[in-house]
Amino acid sequence: MFSRLRASLSRTRQSLAGGLSGLFGAGKKIDQQTLDELEELLILADVGVDTSMKIMDALNGIIRRDRITDTAELYPALEEVLLDILQPSEVPLDIPSTTQPFVIMIVGVNGAGKTTSIGKITCQLVQQGKSVLLAAGDTFRAAASEQLKVWGDRNQVHVIAQQPGADAAAVVHDALESAISRNNDVVIIDTAGRQHTSGDLMQELEKIYRIAGKKLPGAPHEVMLVLDAGIGQNALHQLEGFDKRVNVSGLCLTKLDGTAKGGIIISIADRTGLPIRYIGIGEGIDDLRQFNARDFVKALFNQENQDAD
Repeated sequence: MFSRLRASLSRTRQSLAGGLSGLFGAGKKIDQQTLDELEELLILADVGVDTSMKIMDALNGIIRRDRITDTAELYPALEEVLLDILQPSEVPLDIPSTTQPFVIMIVGVNGAGKTTSIGKITCQLVQQGKSVLLAAGDTFRAAASEQLKVWGDRNQVHVIAQQPGADAAAVVHDALESAISRNNDVVIIDTAGRQHTSGDLMQELEKIYRIAGKKLPGAPHEVMLVLDAGIGQNALHQLEGFDKRVNVSGLCLTKLDGTAKGGIIISIADRTGLPIRYIGIGEGIDDLRQFNARDFVKALFNQENQDAD
């Protein structure tokens, strides 16, 4: 899996670590030009201006603390800084046995990979022995329910769906009733893709959120926002928009294998502190994996993971 992660980050690594290899050559002395170029590389990898400045401040502190003069010694220092930012967001999804059913509401814009992520998360939960029910809350797009049913069949789990154009909140209500009667461990709610700037559609999302809470106090227990890592800093704007409406509690970042902007994960962790539950590193069913900060940083710099089990 670490090899897959390293391969998936190849484009981001080329934009970041490829430039670092030229900066951090053995025997080269640290100067202001080197540090300025490093900051520029971070920004180009979509780490963001504010987060890049924070990284550079911390890095300068380590340089002074450890009296570093050789650029080759900046690698472990940079790793230390990035881990300090990323590790607080390394919080796996926890499904307590005392909460049944545990309700996960999946939100995000069209094309982010919500339904596919649901299928892959369902597969993992089934492998863990959880009984899962899926709610086809995307009633705007006719193909959405069919796509979810395919994943339901593949994972051998029940899917609650209605006709296209049906009231999405009613689908969710029926799904929760069914899950309670079936004693399901987990309910995963798919929702229609919508832009965070669309007021009417976001109101519908709020309605689904409220209905879930009325039917099952405390639900949804997890509101997971699926973000396409390739959109860079716009991911932060999407996060802000969804969080205002439905209290995002966890993140899933997809399509890391297709972007040079994987540094957005660092920016999100720094700016929001929200748990990053999963990262998507490919099309395969096993290519959605729990976020591990140390693995991510090692893969970003193309180093073997000495800490792997």
